[in-house]
This record gives sequence, C-alpha cells and structure tokens, in this order.
Amino acid sequence: MTQFTSHTLDTAPDGAKPIFEGVKAAFGFVPNLQSYMAESPELLAGYTALWDLFAKTTLTVHEQQVVYLTANFENECHYCMAGHTTLARMQKMGEDVIAALRAGSELPDARLEALHRFTTLVVRNRGWVADADVDDFLAAGFTRRNVLEVVLGVATKVMSNYTNHITHTPLDAFMKGNEWSKPARA
Repeated sequence: MTQFTSHTLDTAPDGAKPIFEGVKAAFGFVPNLQSYMAESPELLAGYTALWDLFAKTTLTVHEQQVVYLTANFENECHYCMAGHTTLARMQKMGEDVIAALRAGSELPDARLEALHRFTTLVVRNRGWVADADVDDFLAAGFTRRNVLEVVLGVATKVMSNYTNHITHTPLDAFMKGNEWSKPARA
C-alpha cells in the first residue's frame, strides 16, 4: 500500500504553509484531511476555496450539512461522515436528522428530505438528474441557484472523500464518538 505523508507546518510544501496557517486559525489545529492534502498544495488550495465558497451559498448551515453528509454517505467516506456529524452537532442540527443522514434513511423534515433526495440523485447519477427530479426539488421551495449550489457542495466532497479513500486518513480526536460505517442495508 502506498503511504502518504501527514504533513505538519514544518514538513508541508511551501505552497501549503499559508493555507495551513489559515486552517489552524479557523479550527485551532490542522485536521488530518488537510495534512494529507498538503502533499499537493493545489489540491489543498482548491478544497479550501470550494469549502469557503460553499459556506457563502444561500443554503443554510443545516442545509449545507445535509448536502455534505449525503455526499459523504453516498461516497462511503468514514472520515468525512465522522467530521460532519461532529460539525452538525456543533451547529445544533436535530439528532433525528443526523441519525437519518447517517443511516441513509428518509429525513423527518420535508424540506431537508427534498434536499437529501436531490443531493443523493446528483451523487449517484453523477449529475444526470431527471428534469422531473429537478422540478420536485424546486417545488419543495428551493431555487435554480440552490440546484447549482448542491453541485458545488458535492464537488467539495468529491475532493475530500476521494482523498480520504486514497490516503486512508485517520480520524481526528475531535471526531471521537462519531465514527461511522455505511449500514449494510443502505
């Protein structure tokens, strides 16, 4: 198995160091995901830029977590499911919503379920979503802008999920208690 380096501020390539400083300022530490991404400062910069852009979308913080957790579920990313479960709890998302997202089951909130369903279709079908499904999403109160914002969120997760799969990123300490494996029935 190819071993990847978990970089620190001292070992990171020069292009990654300023990004590390920003990540550390935001989180108080450099998460393992970013420490592995630093091998490619361009990947780290791209991920950081998309993360920041998605945070500025018109989707609420809970809706953003629905997109992230749904993509993590579909891509079977153990690291990101644990991390975003922690973030969702920090953002006071309902435990019933978090549990449903982790189980891959229907969400108890109709609006969030419409977002969950649409995001699932985007990931599973690699963007080939039927017009009727887009119409259903819009009928649930979302906008055409939101359709494209989901694409941005999914793209952000492709970068992190795939990096974690390839590098076998270990969980960070802050994720303790939120470990995850995809349910067998899902």
